Amino acid sequence: MAGVNLWLDRGGVGAEGGPVAVQGEFIHLGCYTAGAGGRGEGIVVARREPESGALTPLGTVAVTPAPSFLARHPDLPVLYAVNEVTDGGVSAFRIAADGDLTTLGSRPTGGADPCHLAVSDDGRHLLAANYGDGSVTVFPLDGQGVPGERTDLVRHEGHGADPQRQERAHAHMVAPGRNGGPLLVVDLGTDSVYRYELDAATGRLVPRAPRVRTAAGVGPRHLARHPDGRRCWLVGELDGSVLAYEITTAASLRLSGRVSASGRPGQVQPSEVAVGPEGRFLYVANRGVGTIAVFALDGELPVLVAEVDSGGEWPRHFARVGANLYVADERADLISVFRVDPTTGVPAPVDEPVGVPSPTCVLPWTGDRSVSGFRAHVA
Repeated sequence: MAGVNLWLDRGGVGAEGGPVAVQGEFIHLGCYTAGAGGRGEGIVVARREPESGALTPLGTVAVTPAPSFLARHPDLPVLYAVNEVTDGGVSAFRIAADGDLTTLGSRPTGGADPCHLAVSDDGRHLLAANYGDGSVTVFPLDGQGVPGERTDLVRHEGHGADPQRQERAHAHMVAPGRNGGPLLVVDLGTDSVYRYELDAATGRLVPRAPRVRTAAGVGPRHLARHPDGRRCWLVGELDGSVLAYEITTAASLRLSGRVSASGRPGQVQPSEVAVGPEGRFLYVANRGVGTIAVFALDGELPVLVAEVDSGGEWPRHFARVGANLYVADERADLISVFRVDPTTGVPAPVDEPVGVPSPTCVLPWTGDRSVSGFRAHVA
Protein backbone atom coordinates (compact mmCIF):
# COMPACT_ATOMS: atom_id res chain seq x y z
CA MET A 1 0.00 0.00 0.00
CA ALA A 2 1.21 3.65 -0.02
CA GLY A 3 2.01 5.79 3.06
CA VAL A 4 -1.08 6.58 5.12
CA ASN A 5 -1.98 10.19 5.78
CA LEU A 6 -5.03 10.98 7.91
CA TRP A 7 -7.28 13.90 7.00
CA LEU A 8 -10.71 15.08 8.02
CA ASP A 9 -12.51 15.92 4.81
CA ARG A 10 -15.68 18.00 5.10
CA GLY A 11 -15.99 18.62 1.41
CA GLY A 12 -12.96 20.91 1.49
CA VAL A 13 -14.08 22.93 4.52
CA GLY A 14 -11.35 23.73 7.05
CA ALA A 15 -9.57 26.62 8.69
CA GLU A 16 -8.08 27.60 5.35
CA GLY A 17 -10.92 26.27 3.21
CA GLY A 18 -9.25 22.85 2.76
CA PRO A 19 -8.88 19.50 4.54
CA VAL A 20 -8.27 19.51 8.28
CA ALA A 21 -5.31 17.45 9.50
CA VAL A 22 -5.92 14.82 12.18
CA GLN A 23 -3.32 13.75 14.72
CA GLY A 24 -3.68 9.99 15.23
CA GLU A 25 -3.82 8.90 18.90
CA PHE A 26 -3.09 5.22 18.22
CA ILE A 27 -1.10 3.19 15.75
CA HIS A 28 -1.81 -0.43 14.94
CA LEU A 29 1.17 -2.57 14.04
CA GLY A 30 1.07 -5.74 11.95
CA CYS A 31 3.78 -8.36 12.33
CA TYR A 32 4.96 -11.83 11.46
CA THR A 33 4.04 -14.53 13.96
CA ALA A 34 5.67 -17.89 14.71
CA GLY A 35 3.89 -19.75 11.91
CA ALA A 36 5.41 -17.35 9.39
CA GLY A 37 8.90 -17.27 10.92
CA GLY A 38 8.30 -14.20 13.08
CA ARG A 39 8.34 -13.39 16.79
CA GLY A 40 5.07 -11.50 17.15
CA GLU A 41 1.74 -12.69 18.52
CA GLY A 42 -0.66 -10.64 16.39
CA ILE A 43 -1.69 -7.00 16.00
CA VAL A 44 -0.13 -4.58 18.49
CA VAL A 45 -1.53 -1.17 19.39
CA ALA A 46 0.63 1.77 20.50
CA ARG A 47 -0.46 5.12 21.90
CA ARG A 48 0.89 8.14 20.04
CA GLU A 49 1.72 11.40 21.80
CA PRO A 50 0.58 14.06 19.29
CA GLU A 51 3.11 16.77 20.19
CA SER A 52 6.30 14.73 20.35
CA GLY A 53 5.21 11.80 18.20
CA ALA A 54 6.45 9.36 20.87
CA LEU A 55 4.95 5.85 20.86
CA THR A 56 4.03 3.72 23.86
CA PRO A 57 3.16 0.09 23.00
CA LEU A 58 0.05 -1.06 24.87
CA GLY A 59 0.18 -4.73 23.94
CA THR A 60 -1.32 -7.21 21.52
CA VAL A 61 -4.99 -6.46 20.81
CA ALA A 62 -5.67 -9.27 18.33
CA VAL A 63 -4.04 -12.70 18.28
CA THR A 64 -4.20 -13.72 14.62
CA PRO A 65 -1.81 -15.58 12.27
CA ALA A 66 0.79 -13.42 10.46
CA PRO A 67 -1.11 -10.11 10.14
CA SER A 68 1.69 -8.75 7.94
CA PHE A 69 -0.38 -6.02 6.27
CA LEU A 70 -3.26 -3.92 7.62
CA ALA A 71 -5.87 -1.62 6.09
CA ARG A 72 -8.84 0.40 7.33
CA HIS A 73 -12.33 0.86 5.97
CA PRO A 74 -12.68 4.36 4.47
CA ASP A 75 -15.83 5.19 6.46
CA LEU A 76 -16.21 2.69 9.30
CA PRO A 77 -14.09 1.94 12.40
CA VAL A 78 -13.03 -1.42 10.93
CA LEU A 79 -9.52 -2.78 10.49
CA TYR A 80 -8.58 -5.58 8.09
CA ALA A 81 -5.52 -7.82 8.23
CA VAL A 82 -4.08 -10.41 5.89
CA ASN A 83 -3.15 -13.76 7.36
CA GLU A 84 0.03 -14.46 5.41
CA VAL A 85 0.12 -18.24 5.68
CA THR A 86 -0.10 -21.04 3.12
CA ASP A 87 -3.87 -21.34 3.48
CA GLY A 88 -4.28 -17.59 3.21
CA GLY A 89 -7.00 -15.58 4.88
CA VAL A 90 -8.21 -12.12 5.81
CA SER A 91 -9.56 -11.04 9.20
CA ALA A 92 -11.79 -8.09 10.12
CA PHE A 93 -11.91 -6.23 13.46
CA ARG A 94 -13.99 -3.42 14.88
CA ILE A 95 -11.82 -0.65 16.34
CA ALA A 96 -12.77 0.81 19.70
CA ALA A 97 -12.06 4.43 20.64
CA ASP A 98 -9.08 3.26 22.72
CA GLY A 99 -7.59 1.26 19.82
CA ASP A 100 -8.77 -2.12 21.09
CA LEU A 101 -9.95 -4.65 18.48
CA THR A 102 -12.98 -6.94 18.45
CA THR A 103 -13.13 -9.75 15.91
CA LEU A 104 -15.84 -9.39 13.25
CA GLY A 105 -14.93 -12.41 11.19
CA SER A 106 -12.41 -14.02 8.87
CA ARG A 107 -12.46 -15.50 5.39
CA PRO A 108 -10.11 -17.73 3.36
CA THR A 109 -8.67 -15.99 0.32
CA GLY A 110 -8.45 -19.14 -1.76
CA GLY A 111 -4.83 -18.21 -2.44
CA ALA A 112 -1.49 -18.67 -0.70
CA ASP A 113 0.38 -16.18 1.47
CA PRO A 114 -1.65 -12.98 1.04
CA CYS A 115 0.71 -10.04 1.63
CA HIS A 116 -1.41 -6.95 0.86
CA LEU A 117 -5.03 -5.87 1.00
CA ALA A 118 -7.11 -2.75 0.38
CA VAL A 119 -10.71 -1.55 0.47
CA SER A 120 -12.38 -0.18 -2.65
CA ASP A 121 -12.95 3.56 -2.70
CA ASP A 122 -16.71 3.14 -2.13
CA GLY A 123 -16.15 0.85 0.88
CA ARG A 124 -18.11 -2.04 -0.66
CA HIS A 125 -15.33 -4.53 -1.40
CA LEU A 126 -12.14 -5.85 0.17
CA LEU A 127 -9.35 -7.01 -2.14
CA ALA A 128 -6.31 -9.14 -1.28
CA ALA A 129 -3.10 -9.91 -3.18
CA ASN A 130 -1.96 -13.51 -2.70
CA TYR A 131 1.81 -13.61 -3.13
CA GLY A 132 2.23 -17.38 -3.05
CA ASP A 133 0.20 -18.21 -6.13
CA GLY A 134 -0.09 -14.84 -7.84
CA SER A 135 -3.82 -14.38 -7.38
CA VAL A 136 -6.24 -11.62 -6.38
CA THR A 137 -9.32 -12.18 -4.21
CA VAL A 138 -12.44 -10.01 -3.92
CA PHE A 139 -14.81 -10.01 -0.91
CA PRO A 140 -18.07 -8.05 -0.60
CA LEU A 141 -18.44 -5.93 2.55
CA ASP A 142 -21.79 -5.46 4.27
CA GLY A 143 -23.01 -2.26 5.92
CA GLN A 144 -20.93 -3.00 9.02
CA GLY A 145 -17.77 -3.66 7.02
CA VAL A 146 -17.89 -7.43 7.54
CA PRO A 147 -16.52 -9.47 4.59
CA GLY A 148 -18.79 -12.06 2.98
CA GLU A 149 -18.02 -15.04 0.76
CA ARG A 150 -15.54 -14.13 -1.95
CA THR A 151 -17.01 -13.06 -5.26
CA ASP A 152 -13.90 -13.52 -7.40
CA LEU A 153 -10.47 -15.13 -7.48
CA VAL A 154 -8.23 -14.27 -10.43
CA ARG A 155 -4.87 -16.00 -10.91
CA HIS A 156 -2.01 -14.54 -12.92
CA GLU A 157 0.08 -16.82 -15.12
CA GLY A 158 3.70 -16.66 -16.22
CA HIS A 159 7.14 -16.08 -14.75
CA GLY A 160 10.07 -13.67 -14.86
CA ALA A 161 13.81 -13.68 -15.45
CA ASP A 162 14.91 -14.53 -11.90
CA PRO A 163 14.56 -18.32 -11.41
CA GLN A 164 14.47 -18.04 -7.60
CA ARG A 165 12.13 -15.07 -7.11
CA GLN A 166 10.17 -15.08 -10.37
CA GLU A 167 9.52 -18.77 -10.94
CA ARG A 168 5.79 -17.96 -11.09
CA ALA A 169 3.39 -15.07 -10.63
CA HIS A 170 3.59 -13.30 -7.24
CA ALA A 171 0.91 -10.64 -6.71
CA HIS A 172 2.35 -8.14 -4.22
CA MET A 173 -0.02 -5.16 -4.07
CA VAL A 174 -3.58 -4.31 -4.99
CA ALA A 175 -4.35 -0.60 -5.49
CA PRO A 176 -8.04 0.23 -5.96
CA GLY A 177 -8.90 2.91 -8.48
CA ARG A 178 -10.15 6.31 -7.44
CA ASN A 179 -13.28 7.93 -8.78
CA GLY A 180 -14.11 4.91 -10.89
CA GLY A 181 -10.58 4.40 -12.25
CA PRO A 182 -9.08 0.96 -12.87
CA LEU A 183 -7.72 -1.21 -10.11
CA LEU A 184 -3.98 -1.88 -10.37
CA VAL A 185 -2.34 -5.12 -9.22
CA VAL A 186 1.45 -5.18 -8.95
CA ASP A 187 2.94 -8.60 -9.68
CA LEU A 188 6.59 -9.17 -8.73
CA GLY A 189 6.82 -12.58 -10.41
CA THR A 190 5.74 -11.56 -13.91
CA ASP A 191 7.27 -8.04 -13.99
CA SER A 192 3.80 -6.61 -14.59
CA VAL A 193 1.12 -4.24 -13.41
CA TYR A 194 -2.31 -5.68 -14.24
CA ARG A 195 -5.32 -3.43 -14.73
CA TYR A 196 -8.88 -4.43 -13.83
CA GLU A 197 -12.32 -2.90 -13.61
CA LEU A 198 -14.16 -3.90 -10.43
CA ASP A 199 -17.81 -4.55 -11.20
CA ALA A 200 -19.52 -3.12 -8.11
CA ALA A 201 -22.71 -5.08 -8.73
CA THR A 202 -21.14 -8.54 -9.04
CA GLY A 203 -17.85 -8.05 -7.20
CA ARG A 204 -15.94 -9.51 -10.13
CA LEU A 205 -12.75 -8.29 -11.77
CA VAL A 206 -12.84 -7.49 -15.48
CA PRO A 207 -9.36 -7.47 -17.10
CA ARG A 208 -8.45 -4.25 -18.84
CA ALA A 209 -5.80 -4.98 -21.46
CA PRO A 210 -2.98 -4.61 -21.99
CA ARG A 211 -1.11 -5.13 -18.75
CA VAL A 212 1.88 -2.87 -18.12
CA ARG A 213 5.20 -4.71 -18.36
CA THR A 214 8.43 -3.54 -16.76
CA ALA A 215 11.89 -4.50 -17.93
CA ALA A 216 12.86 -8.09 -17.15
CA GLY A 217 14.04 -8.69 -13.59
CA VAL A 218 12.64 -5.50 -12.05
CA GLY A 219 10.42 -7.41 -9.63
CA PRO A 220 7.82 -4.64 -9.05
CA ARG A 221 6.57 -4.58 -5.45
CA HIS A 222 4.55 -1.47 -4.50
CA LEU A 223 3.38 1.70 -6.20
CA ALA A 224 2.36 5.17 -5.04
CA ARG A 225 0.13 7.65 -6.85
CA HIS A 226 0.57 11.43 -6.77
CA PRO A 227 -2.42 13.43 -5.45
CA ASP A 228 -2.72 15.09 -8.87
CA GLY A 229 -3.80 11.74 -10.35
CA ARG A 230 -1.42 12.15 -13.29
CA ARG A 231 1.72 10.43 -12.00
CA CYS A 232 2.77 7.33 -10.08
CA TRP A 233 5.97 5.58 -9.02
CA LEU A 234 6.75 1.87 -8.82
CA VAL A 235 9.59 0.33 -6.81
CA GLY A 236 11.49 -2.68 -8.14
CA GLU A 237 12.40 -5.06 -5.33
CA LEU A 238 14.82 -7.11 -7.42
CA ASP A 239 16.75 -4.40 -9.29
CA GLY A 240 16.64 -1.62 -6.66
CA SER A 241 14.80 0.83 -8.89
CA VAL A 242 12.13 3.52 -8.83
CA LEU A 243 10.14 3.67 -12.06
CA ALA A 244 8.28 6.89 -12.89
CA TYR A 245 5.04 6.68 -14.87
CA GLU A 246 2.58 9.10 -16.37
CA ILE A 247 -1.05 8.05 -15.96
CA THR A 248 -2.62 8.61 -19.37
CA THR A 249 -6.15 9.72 -20.14
CA ALA A 250 -6.91 6.08 -20.99
CA ALA A 251 -5.83 5.16 -17.44
CA SER A 252 -2.77 3.31 -18.66
CA LEU A 253 0.81 3.84 -17.45
CA ARG A 254 3.44 5.42 -19.71
CA LEU A 255 7.04 5.02 -18.52
CA SER A 256 8.90 8.30 -18.02
CA GLY A 257 12.15 6.79 -16.77
CA ARG A 258 14.09 4.98 -14.06
CA VAL A 259 16.24 6.07 -11.11
CA SER A 260 18.02 4.08 -8.41
CA ALA A 261 16.13 3.66 -5.15
CA SER A 262 19.28 4.31 -3.10
CA GLY A 263 22.62 6.05 -3.40
CA ARG A 264 24.24 3.69 -0.90
CA PRO A 265 26.52 0.78 -1.89
CA GLY A 266 25.24 -2.75 -1.32
CA GLN A 267 22.27 -4.90 -2.27
CA VAL A 268 19.17 -2.73 -2.17
CA GLN A 269 15.65 -4.18 -1.90
CA PRO A 270 13.04 -1.38 -1.86
CA SER A 271 9.91 -2.21 0.13
CA GLU A 272 7.46 0.64 0.72
CA VAL A 273 6.98 3.78 -1.39
CA ALA A 274 4.75 6.78 -0.63
CA VAL A 275 4.16 10.38 -1.64
CA GLY A 276 4.26 12.98 1.15
CA PRO A 277 0.95 14.72 1.93
CA GLU A 278 2.09 17.94 0.26
CA GLY A 279 2.92 16.08 -2.97
CA ARG A 280 6.48 17.47 -3.14
CA PHE A 281 8.49 14.46 -2.01
CA LEU A 282 8.59 10.72 -2.60
CA TYR A 283 9.76 8.38 0.19
CA VAL A 284 11.25 4.90 -0.36
CA ALA A 285 12.25 2.36 2.29
CA ASN A 286 15.37 0.40 1.30
CA ARG A 287 16.05 -2.95 2.90
CA GLY A 288 19.61 -4.26 2.90
CA VAL A 289 21.13 -0.79 3.29
CA GLY A 290 18.61 0.26 5.96
CA THR A 291 17.59 3.69 4.70
CA ILE A 292 14.68 5.98 3.89
CA ALA A 293 15.40 7.78 0.63
CA VAL A 294 13.77 11.15 -0.07
CA PHE A 295 13.18 12.25 -3.67
CA ALA A 296 12.04 15.65 -4.93
CA LEU A 297 9.17 15.50 -7.42
CA ASP A 298 9.73 18.81 -9.21
CA GLY A 299 10.71 17.32 -12.57
CA GLU A 300 9.84 14.44 -14.85
CA LEU A 301 11.95 12.02 -12.80
CA PRO A 302 12.42 11.88 -9.03
CA VAL A 303 15.66 13.43 -7.78
CA LEU A 304 17.36 12.01 -4.68
CA VAL A 305 17.79 14.83 -2.15
CA ALA A 306 18.57 12.87 1.03
CA GLU A 307 18.95 9.36 2.39
CA VAL A 308 18.78 8.75 6.12
CA ASP A 309 19.44 5.66 8.24
CA SER A 310 16.15 3.97 9.12
CA GLY A 311 17.32 2.61 12.47
CA GLY A 312 17.78 -0.96 11.26
CA GLU A 313 18.78 -3.03 8.24
CA TRP A 314 15.33 -4.15 7.06
CA PRO A 315 12.74 -1.32 6.95
CA ARG A 316 9.64 -3.18 5.78
CA HIS A 317 6.99 -0.43 5.95
CA PHE A 318 6.39 3.13 7.10
CA ALA A 319 3.56 5.59 7.61
CA ARG A 320 3.37 9.36 7.89
CA VAL A 321 1.20 10.83 10.67
CA GLY A 322 1.19 14.61 10.89
CA ALA A 323 4.83 15.71 11.07
CA ASN A 324 6.04 12.25 12.07
CA LEU A 325 7.24 9.27 10.09
CA TYR A 326 7.10 5.81 11.69
CA VAL A 327 9.29 3.07 10.21
CA ALA A 328 8.83 -0.65 10.97
CA ASP A 329 12.06 -2.67 10.83
CA GLU A 330 11.09 -6.32 10.57
CA ARG A 331 14.41 -7.89 11.52
CA ALA A 332 15.54 -5.39 14.16
CA ASP A 333 12.21 -5.71 16.06
CA LEU A 334 11.68 -1.96 16.31
CA ILE A 335 9.66 1.05 15.20
CA SER A 336 11.76 4.16 14.54
CA VAL A 337 10.21 7.61 15.08
CA PHE A 338 11.16 10.56 12.87
CA ARG A 339 10.05 14.16 12.43
CA VAL A 340 9.85 15.40 8.85
CA ASP A 341 11.18 18.87 8.06
CA PRO A 342 8.29 20.68 6.33
CA THR A 343 10.65 22.56 3.99
CA THR A 344 13.20 19.95 2.97
CA GLY A 345 11.00 16.88 3.44
CA VAL A 346 13.89 15.12 5.21
CA PRO A 347 13.09 12.97 8.29
CA ALA A 348 15.26 13.15 11.43
CA PRO A 349 15.04 10.81 14.45
CA VAL A 350 13.32 12.39 17.45
CA ASP A 351 13.07 9.57 19.97
CA GLU A 352 14.53 6.19 20.81
CA PRO A 353 13.18 3.33 18.65
CA VAL A 354 10.29 1.36 20.18
CA GLY A 355 10.63 -2.41 20.53
CA VAL A 356 7.97 -4.48 18.73
CA PRO A 357 8.54 -8.11 17.62
CA SER A 358 8.82 -8.60 13.81
CA PRO A 359 6.85 -5.47 12.79
CA THR A 360 5.79 -5.37 9.14
CA CYS A 361 3.07 -2.70 8.86
CA VAL A 362 2.20 0.66 10.46
CA LEU A 363 -1.44 1.82 10.41
CA PRO A 364 -2.58 5.03 12.20
CA TRP A 365 -5.94 5.36 13.92
CA THR A 366 -7.68 8.26 15.65
CA GLY A 367 -9.69 7.30 18.72
CA ASP A 368 -11.89 10.41 18.49
CA ARG A 369 -15.45 9.10 18.06
CA SER A 370 -16.51 12.44 16.65
CA VAL A 371 -14.59 11.78 13.43
CA SER A 372 -16.03 8.34 12.73
CA GLY A 373 -18.12 9.69 9.88
CA PHE A 374 -15.19 11.21 8.02
CA ARG A 375 -13.12 9.55 5.41
CA ALA A 376 -9.44 8.68 5.79
CA HIS A 377 -7.63 9.25 2.51
CA VAL A 378 -4.67 7.04 1.63
CA ALA A 379 -2.00 8.75 -0.49
